[in-house]
Amino acid sequence: MTLKQILAATVVAGFWSTAAFAQETYQLKFQSSDNSGTAAFEVQQDWAKHLAEVSGGRITVEMLPVGSIVEYNETLDAVGAGILDGHITDSSYFTGKDAAFALIGNPVGAYSSAEELRGFFNDGGGKDLYNEILNPYGVQFLGAAAQTAEAIPSKVPIDSVDDLKGVKMRAPEGMVQSAFAAAGASPVNLPQSEVFTSLDKGVISAADATTLATNDSMGLHDVAKHPIWPGFHSLPLNEVSMNKAKWDAMPDDLKQIMTESVTYYADDLAKRITERDEAVAEKLRARGDVTIHSWSEEEKKKFRQIAQDQWQVFAERSENARKVFDRLTAYLKEEGRL
Repeated sequence: MTLKQILAATVVAGFWSTAAFAQETYQLKFQSSDNSGTAAFEVQQDWAKHLAEVSGGRITVEMLPVGSIVEYNETLDAVGAGILDGHITDSSYFTGKDAAFALIGNPVGAYSSAEELRGFFNDGGGKDLYNEILNPYGVQFLGAAAQTAEAIPSKVPIDSVDDLKGVKMRAPEGMVQSAFAAAGASPVNLPQSEVFTSLDKGVISAADATTLATNDSMGLHDVAKHPIWPGFHSLPLNEVSMNKAKWDAMPDDLKQIMTESVTYYADDLAKRITERDEAVAEKLRARGDVTIHSWSEEEKKKFRQIAQDQWQVFAERSENARKVFDRLTAYLKEEGRL
């Protein structure tokens, strides 16, 4: 080969190398189910910054708040169609498509912490199972995250399943309401915006609300001085997923960076939201007029067993839901939590 031929070959090789590198740069648009300005959305924005840094700018994510492109319960279809590249959302929003989303997204009573939830997906086969469910929609599940379990602001002491009997409490329709009714409570459906007034006027005595810190920011502990915390009944999956075709096209090194960044996000989310809850708990204890009630593991198991009947109801609604039920209950039994 002549020098001229070698130089020409080098130029061609350099061109294709540059083109390949350019093809490995991804500018992604993700939509959240959280509002702008919330603690969770701030963590998601920080995840996007982290991902750009660790990928050397080869992956950038524009993080959009809820409703920016489509409604909160439409992101699954939007991601599959490529309208969005990905989403970070509560999986149970898609229950209308398949009951499996209810069971995998928020099985009432299953988890007491983000670590327990992530254990199912990372060690209990949940991640592979969820991809079996999501892939037909054109979506790839990258990993699980979660905030802290939701607390229960209450005007009366509730330390056990027996104490729930006859308690009129706010609970949303669906699995949460059914589980509390089966446990002996008298759940009513009220919007979140009416929880404070309803507690204050005695319309209800307790409420399925949000995290301890968020409840406190709403002033709920001024009228409900017996909160149950740490929570145990509701801990929604916060899934990070993206368009499957775009995922499949990514080189392996970027797939690994993307996956590891989701672990970073999940760790950061759990840490920061937990810190907020713990700071509020310390403040409430110092007030002297609020008593925090923490359930024993035995009482949590009792509630879980009652809730399992509701899981069974959803399990009968689809083949995928049955798969989730079987895998989840097997895992919880192995862990001694059922």
